[in-house]
Amino acid sequence: MPTGSPGRYRGQCHCGSVSYLYATELAPANWPVRACQCSFCRRHGALSTSDPAGSVEFTIADPTSLIRYQFGKRIADFLICGRCGIYVAAVMESPRGRFAVINLNTLAPIPAKLPAPGPMNYDAETPEQRTARREQRWTPVIGTI
Repeated sequence: MPTGSPGRYRGQCHCGSVSYLYATELAPANWPVRACQCSFCRRHGALSTSDPAGSVEFTIADPTSLIRYQFGKRIADFLICGRCGIYVAAVMESPRGRFAVINLNTLAPIPAKLPAPGPMNYDAETPEQRTARREQRWTPVIGTI
Protein backbone atom coordinates (compact mmCIF):
# COMPACT_ATOMS: atom_id res chain seq x y z
CA MET A 1 0.00 0.00 0.00
CA PRO A 2 1.59 3.35 -0.94
CA THR A 3 2.44 5.88 1.74
CA GLY A 4 -0.40 8.31 2.37
CA SER A 5 -3.13 5.90 1.29
CA PRO A 6 -5.74 4.70 3.79
CA GLY A 7 -4.08 2.56 6.42
CA ARG A 8 -0.64 4.23 6.28
CA TYR A 9 0.11 7.42 8.15
CA ARG A 10 3.39 9.31 8.42
CA GLY A 11 4.45 11.29 11.44
CA GLN A 12 7.54 13.14 12.53
CA CYS A 13 9.03 15.68 14.86
CA HIS A 14 9.17 19.31 13.71
CA CYS A 15 12.63 19.06 12.10
CA GLY A 16 12.09 15.57 10.63
CA SER A 17 14.93 13.86 12.48
CA VAL A 18 12.57 11.38 14.20
CA SER A 19 9.83 9.99 11.98
CA TYR A 20 7.57 6.96 11.73
CA LEU A 21 5.14 5.08 9.53
CA TYR A 22 1.98 4.02 11.39
CA ALA A 23 -0.01 1.24 9.74
CA THR A 24 -3.57 0.53 10.83
CA GLU A 25 -6.68 -0.76 9.13
CA LEU A 26 -8.83 1.25 11.53
CA ALA A 27 -10.51 4.31 10.04
CA PRO A 28 -9.41 7.47 11.90
CA ALA A 29 -12.98 7.91 13.18
CA ASN A 30 -12.50 4.61 15.06
CA TRP A 31 -9.07 5.32 16.54
CA PRO A 32 -8.81 5.26 20.33
CA VAL A 33 -7.71 8.80 21.18
CA ARG A 34 -6.35 9.16 24.68
CA ALA A 35 -5.35 12.22 26.69
CA CYS A 36 -3.10 10.80 29.39
CA GLN A 37 -3.30 12.90 32.54
CA CYS A 38 0.32 12.40 33.65
CA SER A 39 2.37 15.56 33.99
CA PHE A 40 4.57 14.69 30.98
CA CYS A 41 1.68 14.21 28.54
CA ARG A 42 -0.27 17.21 29.86
CA ARG A 43 2.75 19.49 29.56
CA HIS A 44 3.37 18.31 25.99
CA GLY A 45 -0.30 18.49 25.00
CA ALA A 46 0.02 14.90 23.80
CA LEU A 47 -2.88 12.93 22.37
CA SER A 48 -2.09 9.27 21.90
CA THR A 49 -3.35 6.42 19.79
CA SER A 50 -2.38 2.84 19.07
CA ASP A 51 -3.63 -0.26 17.28
CA PRO A 52 -2.56 -3.70 18.55
CA ALA A 53 -3.38 -5.14 15.10
CA GLY A 54 -1.28 -2.48 13.32
CA SER A 55 2.42 -1.66 13.26
CA VAL A 56 4.74 1.29 13.63
CA GLU A 57 8.20 1.63 12.13
CA PHE A 58 10.55 4.41 13.23
CA THR A 59 13.25 6.14 11.22
CA ILE A 60 15.89 8.15 13.04
CA ALA A 61 17.77 10.41 10.58
CA ASP A 62 20.28 11.52 13.21
CA PRO A 63 20.67 8.94 16.00
CA THR A 64 22.63 11.44 18.12
CA SER A 65 19.54 13.66 18.28
CA LEU A 66 17.23 11.02 19.76
CA ILE A 67 16.46 11.42 23.45
CA ARG A 68 14.97 8.44 25.27
CA TYR A 69 13.35 9.92 28.34
CA GLN A 70 12.07 7.74 31.18
CA PHE A 71 10.07 8.80 34.21
CA GLY A 72 7.57 7.35 36.66
CA LYS A 73 7.86 3.57 36.63
CA ARG A 74 10.68 3.70 34.00
CA ILE A 75 9.24 0.96 31.80
CA ALA A 76 8.90 2.99 28.60
CA ASP A 77 11.15 5.27 26.58
CA PHE A 78 9.52 8.53 25.54
CA LEU A 79 11.12 9.39 22.20
CA ILE A 80 11.94 13.09 21.98
CA CYS A 81 13.89 14.84 19.26
CA GLY A 82 16.91 16.54 20.81
CA ARG A 83 17.07 19.02 17.93
CA CYS A 84 13.52 20.42 17.94
CA GLY A 85 12.20 19.11 21.29
CA ILE A 86 9.08 17.32 20.01
CA TYR A 87 7.72 14.27 21.85
CA VAL A 88 6.95 11.76 19.07
CA ALA A 89 6.05 8.44 20.71
CA ALA A 90 6.57 6.15 23.68
CA VAL A 91 8.10 2.69 23.25
CA MET A 92 8.16 -0.21 25.69
CA GLU A 93 10.12 -3.43 25.40
CA SER A 94 8.82 -6.57 27.09
CA PRO A 95 9.32 -10.32 26.75
CA ARG A 96 6.48 -10.22 24.17
CA GLY A 97 8.24 -7.63 21.98
CA ARG A 98 8.35 -3.88 21.48
CA PHE A 99 5.19 -1.78 21.58
CA ALA A 100 4.54 1.90 20.96
CA VAL A 101 1.93 4.58 21.30
CA ILE A 102 2.20 7.57 18.96
CA ASN A 103 1.57 11.23 19.67
CA LEU A 104 -1.23 12.16 17.24
CA ASN A 105 0.04 15.73 17.11
CA THR A 106 3.06 14.50 15.13
CA LEU A 107 1.04 13.06 12.24
CA ALA A 108 1.33 14.94 8.95
CA PRO A 109 -1.43 15.61 8.20
CA ILE A 110 -3.55 14.90 11.27
CA PRO A 111 -6.55 12.93 9.97
CA ALA A 112 -9.95 14.58 10.02
CA LYS A 113 -12.84 13.17 12.04
CA LEU A 114 -10.82 11.81 14.94
CA PRO A 115 -12.86 11.00 18.04
CA ALA A 116 -12.72 13.35 21.01
CA PRO A 117 -9.90 12.35 23.37
CA GLY A 118 -10.76 10.41 26.48
CA PRO A 119 -8.88 11.44 29.63
CA MET A 120 -6.85 8.55 31.01
CA ASN A 121 -5.20 8.13 34.40
CA TYR A 122 -2.88 5.18 34.96
CA ASP A 123 -1.44 6.22 38.34
CA ALA A 124 -2.92 3.24 40.24
CA GLU A 125 -1.33 0.61 37.98
CA THR A 126 1.54 -1.55 39.19
CA PRO A 127 4.44 -1.99 36.76
CA GLU A 128 3.11 -5.46 35.92
CA GLN A 129 -0.39 -4.13 35.19
CA ARG A 130 1.00 -1.30 33.10
CA THR A 131 3.16 -3.67 31.05
CA ALA A 132 0.23 -6.05 30.49
CA ARG A 133 -2.07 -3.19 29.37
CA ARG A 134 0.51 -1.87 26.96
CA GLU A 135 1.17 -5.32 25.51
CA GLN A 136 -2.57 -5.62 24.81
CA ARG A 137 -3.33 -2.07 23.58
CA TRP A 138 -0.16 -0.55 22.12
CA THR A 139 1.06 -0.99 18.55
CA PRO A 140 3.78 -3.53 17.73
CA VAL A 141 7.05 -1.93 16.61
CA ILE A 142 8.79 -3.30 13.52
CA GLY A 143 12.43 -2.67 12.69
CA THR A 144 14.94 -1.10 15.03
CA ILE A 145 14.95 2.16 16.90
